[in-house]
Amino acid sequence: MRMKNKNFFLFLKYFFFRKIRDWGEIFFSICHLARIKTKPLNGNSFKDFSIFVENKSNPFEIKVHKSILSLRSPFFNESLRQESLSISLNQFNKKEMESILSYIYYGNISFENQENLIQLLEISIYFKLNLLKEIIQKKILNSINYSNFFQFLFQNRNLNSNEIEIKCFELINQNFSQIQNNENLFNLTKEEIIKFIQFKQEKKEIFQFDFFQFLNNWIEKRNERLKGKKEKHKMNEKKRLFHSFSSLFDKDSISKQDFDKLKQFDIFLSKSFLVDIQNKVIQENQKEIENKEKENQQMKIEIEDKNKENENKWKKRK
Repeated sequence: MRMKNKNFFLFLKYFFFRKIRDWGEIFFSICHLARIKTKPLNGNSFKDFSIFVENKSNPFEIKVHKSILSLRSPFFNESLRQESLSISLNQFNKKEMESILSYIYYGNISFENQENLIQLLEISIYFKLNLLKEIIQKKILNSINYSNFFQFLFQNRNLNSNEIEIKCFELINQNFSQIQNNENLFNLTKEEIIKFIQFKQEKKEIFQFDFFQFLNNWIEKRNERLKGKKEKHKMNEKKRLFHSFSSLFDKDSISKQDFDKLKQFDIFLSKSFLVDIQNKVIQENQKEIENKEKENQQMKIEIEDKNKENENKWKKRK
């Protein structure tokens, strides 16, 4: 197949100016540049392998080319070394498998349904398609916004992508005052709240009192699910959770103004936490007093200098 001049330069760009990660990516580049018109996935020519998906008792068969799959996907390259003529992937449905095969054969992937982006990312990781993984993850990060960040955060629980989690935390942080009573916020797990606290700590942000109110309400709602438990047990559970959260806070992350408000939760907060904050407040107060004294001293010196200046002027007139 003869390449046109512009495709030849594109070819050079792909192979000499672009980092090629594996031979599967080279195959993808060639297919994309040559703009393959044939549809080997739809026809049955030379297909020598079967993938069975969906129901184990009545699986759906998809015929494929073993060599193409082995070349494009490290997963298939490892799995298809045996002499077997088929593989069962019952955890995937027909639509998911056809979508991933479309990418393997033609480099095409559909992003029409944003609700399936996390699912596609999981599949790309499963089949070790690194380039596709990067493409989908970038698409997800660009798709996360104020209206859907909770959805992506919850979908990410199985995947546990740090990049997606941080993007969602950024939006929670930016809009916390508007969403602090949002039911989705109370559906955060303990681990997610801990990660969010650590996220704010790394940004060296001050924790406002409304965040402690949220923690209190989150714990209260969590305790509501402890049906049949005595109030004493719920109170102890509340203390335990508050202690575990407060142990994460740095004393510099609490403002002096908010410390006074926190006293309503003092029976739930750890003593070490309260002592650290109290010492910080004492130091800040002492510093304020010292600064005020310095200001007064400076003002006194300025007044004395001014008086001397006026006195000298008066003497000269005499």
